[in-house]
Amino acid sequence: MAIAKVIEITAESEKSFEDAIQQGIAGATRTLENVRSAWVKEQKVVVKDNKIAAYRVDLKVTFVLEDR
Repeated sequence: MAIAKVIEITAESEKSFEDAIQQGIAGATRTLENVRSAWVKEQKVVVKDNKIAAYRVDLKVTFVLEDR
């Protein structure tokens, strides 16, 4: 039987929401093993000088725990 854990992370990009998601997954897979899925909980933008300065996403990342 597999046991999974879900964590929430926030990622940011100056390019796009899609790039923020890619950055978030890249960061999660550098520090976690067995990442299986992720879903976008929320999207936000940072506004500076009346323009979008950054795109932020809150991701819920699921990974499977290993038996030891």
